[in-house]
Amino acid sequence: MLAITNLTYRIQGRELFEDASVVLPTGSKTGFVGKNGTGKTTLFHLIQGHLGADSGSIELNKKARIGAVAQEAPAGNESVLDVVLAADKERTALLAEAETATDPHRISDIYTRLADIDAYSAEARASSILKGLGFEQDRQLAPTHELSGGWRMRVALAGVLFSQPDLLLLDEPTNYLDLEGTLWLEKYLATYPYTVFMISHDRDLLNKAVNSIIHLEHRKLTFYKGNYDTFETTRRMQMELNNKSRDKSLEQIAHLQKFVDRFKAKATKAKQAQSRMKMIEKLKPPAAMFDEYAAPFKFQPPKDEPPTPMITLEKVAAGYGDKAILRNVTMRIDPDDRIALVGVNGNGKSTFAKLLAGDIPVMDGTLRKGKKLEIAHFAQHQMDKLQPEWTPLEHMVDLMPLDNEARRRSRLAQMGLTTSRMDTKAKNLSGGERARLLMGIITFGGPGMMILDEPTNHLDIDSRDALVHALNDYDGAVLIISHDRHLIEATCDTLWIAEGGTIRELDEDLDTYQRNITSTKEGKGNAKGEQKSSKQEAISKRAEVAPLRKSVKETETKIARLRVEIDKIDAQLADPKVYNGAPERVIALGKDKARFAADLESSEEQWLALSAELEDAERA
Repeated sequence: MLAITNLTYRIQGRELFEDASVVLPTGSKTGFVGKNGTGKTTLFHLIQGHLGADSGSIELNKKARIGAVAQEAPAGNESVLDVVLAADKERTALLAEAETATDPHRISDIYTRLADIDAYSAEARASSILKGLGFEQDRQLAPTHELSGGWRMRVALAGVLFSQPDLLLLDEPTNYLDLEGTLWLEKYLATYPYTVFMISHDRDLLNKAVNSIIHLEHRKLTFYKGNYDTFETTRRMQMELNNKSRDKSLEQIAHLQKFVDRFKAKATKAKQAQSRMKMIEKLKPPAAMFDEYAAPFKFQPPKDEPPTPMITLEKVAAGYGDKAILRNVTMRIDPDDRIALVGVNGNGKSTFAKLLAGDIPVMDGTLRKGKKLEIAHFAQHQMDKLQPEWTPLEHMVDLMPLDNEARRRSRLAQMGLTTSRMDTKAKNLSGGERARLLMGIITFGGPGMMILDEPTNHLDIDSRDALVHALNDYDGAVLIISHDRHLIEATCDTLWIAEGGTIRELDEDLDTYQRNITSTKEGKGNAKGEQKSSKQEAISKRAEVAPLRKSVKETETKIARLRVEIDKIDAQLADPKVYNGAPERVIALGKDKARFAADLESSEEQWLALSAELEDAERA
């Protein structure tokens, strides 16, 4: 489908790709991962022909159609459904031609082709995609100019999915989706009939919707079979093997160098010293493999002893102008609460966050906050708090007027900004860097509570992991609105849902909630259990099954590692050259394979037993 050969590309003197090569098989579902700013989006522009490579080639099947989400989201008088239908340009052109064609043969060809591309079920297919992305029937018929920017981006995504290109390029497609839309997209992509190449930092999406990974690192592209977890395991093993080989080579070089240094001046040993010098020149240790640096997050601890409860809401209503979005909200937040707020976009999640943060007033009811409670609110619109022409260091001057530059830079380093980026204007920082700067600014004073609305949208996977660690180290209360299931599962123990014009607590874990969403979308009805447990029981249950989940995960990692080892041995045994050497080598490989195979069988049996035990525990 796609072959990239010896690609080199530079931007402003910086090399993003250097003799990079990779092949994307036809029909594959491939995730594209790598650090922010390394060139992933640039590669998509190169594939589409928007940019020209400095050298090398990018080759596609001649008749292949490439599809990507448009940069400009639709915002006209056309209905949402009509915009999506128009994305299939061939169908649109054929229908238009059918209105004016007079040649009977051509008319016959048009209607034959319309039947071939299933044009007559197009409206139903487009409507189904829109519903999966959160558009109910009335919204599908509304004009696109009535939609917010985020919802218009969903229309653009629906359009490219509906057009079903041979090569579907998706750049962070979940950034404008809620958890429900993300789960739908995950299932849709897993069964997409053509090739998918997707930039994403969503672990769950990369584990469930793709069957291969392309990793961009050190200006090179590397293809891995399997999902993200398999990629991580395989790469970790490659790093260990590579670095062990490097260490052995360096030890050998050091040993030879000692001989040279000792005897090069002696006439009787000069010839041997020369021989060893030549051996040293031939020995080329592999370059060390290591993880690229992922800067940590560090949040200031609450400066004041948090009150209990921190916040109480009694029959609260909130909204904008005279329109109430939320009504009859009766909830309580305590200092040690870790809450994930889920629900379909448009049901009031961000409104609730703004209400707690004090950005909008209470329309009715009572909201009480503890004295001196400081709340840090992170949301995409909060980026406006950054001064685009100021550098991060200048932002620190505003917050630390009496401190010296060294202290200000130290504080910026705690936010994860490198020295060079501290002097870069905010408008020129990457999305992830701006997110780090904003989080550092809003938590500068040591808030008692953090409200994070989609905090991971601009963060790569390693930065997301760093955020998880920082949140788990933070002593205050946390409320998270996110489609990132890994973030929710790793940091939260309570689920709240925005639904039916109010906020309520869910008495189930995230896995059960996901299953309920999926079964509801498939028309199977809601699978919610009849028995409800209390918040503390739900927390205790998750704590009980956590060791089992960990054991299952560790066993899966071991199985993946053993399969990699067996594949390596099979590759060696398939090479005729191995049989030209000492027979002991072949015998040793056979023994190793038998040992790994036995270990694999045992591990698979262990995995089955643990999985069954975990399933029983979660049902209990």
